Amino acid sequence: MKLRLTDIAIKKLSLPTKGQVTHWDETTPGFGLRCSTKSKSFVIMFGEKRRLKTLGRYPDLSLSEARAQAKKFFVEYEEGGFAPSQPVVTFQEAKSQFLIDCEGRNKPRTVADYRRLLNKHFNFTTAVKEVSRAQVMKVVSGLASTPSEQSHAYVAIRTMMNWCVRHGLVEYSVVPPVKQKTSERDRVLSDDELRQVFKRAQETPFPFGPIVLLLVLTGQRRTEVGQLRRSWISDGEVVFPKGFAKNKREHRFPLSPMAQAVITQLPDTGDLLFPAATDFEKPFTTWAWHKKRFDEALVDVKPYTLHDLRRTFATVHAQIGTPIHVTEKLLNHVSGTISGVVAVYNRHSYFEEMKEAVQKFDDYLGSL
Repeated sequence: MKLRLTDIAIKKLSLPTKGQVTHWDETTPGFGLRCSTKSKSFVIMFGEKRRLKTLGRYPDLSLSEARAQAKKFFVEYEEGGFAPSQPVVTFQEAKSQFLIDCEGRNKPRTVADYRRLLNKHFNFTTAVKEVSRAQVMKVVSGLASTPSEQSHAYVAIRTMMNWCVRHGLVEYSVVPPVKQKTSERDRVLSDDELRQVFKRAQETPFPFGPIVLLLVLTGQRRTEVGQLRRSWISDGEVVFPKGFAKNKREHRFPLSPMAQAVITQLPDTGDLLFPAATDFEKPFTTWAWHKKRFDEALVDVKPYTLHDLRRTFATVHAQIGTPIHVTEKLLNHVSGTISGVVAVYNRHSYFEEMKEAVQKFDDYLGSL
């Protein structure tokens, strides 16, 4: 499909509901704009085999810049100064191509994570094939103070460089797999640590203080609390819809009186209890920033993760005598005591038992 590409024309182009559509420029042969369901990217077609090369995504790459790159490419290709079998691609171009390719293969959340990690931490200005392992590891080592971010950043750059190998942009990856120590986490907060975290959360304003309170009181995962909606709460009960929770099953559980009090005191933010600061239609996501500041006042609490609050929740229930199958119902576990054939035949919800358990948990916290 041919079109005279201008900034106005590009802005007016709608994205297809499925597949891809390429609009070839009438003024620059071989240069065009490829529209997918999620983005618009400049491309060029060259050689007898009509090979395609992605220049970058619009509007990150402007039309004038993309057209100039295309013309330069064709001149060098015609003069024999460009080897199509081993294209010279900058790291930034490779990153852009990688993210575009990911959009067709990965979940939106995964693509968003890759984009954030790569754009935040890896911005080398050389050709992608000139990036060294020392450069990559210098960045990764600089994230040692945030182990989770360090691990995720390493996975993102390793995945990208492996993709570059598969697509012929580099001969080998400078980020080979590194054997990491793996061990089952067993961090459980002591009674005094739990008391300090709970009191700190009571003193911390919306949104992070109430989020931590609900993590302690419900034992749910942080993303489940961060994306909690008012439409899922009724008569002191929460129902996570099918497909939302980690195991993709509907999850119904009672809120304790203390948890209900936390929710009652929240400001009116629409359906989402904890929306993003800049957009009430999007859920809370700034976990690392808020937790770092939250923990600054907890000088007597050893390092912990928010998921450790979930493990502590389960441990406390064991201490106060909650049956394991009731605790697993509260946590929405499906691989424990009620699983397999047992889960098929045992359809009891244990809801009354869960209500009794969360009340006992409230009492235990009160005693601290």
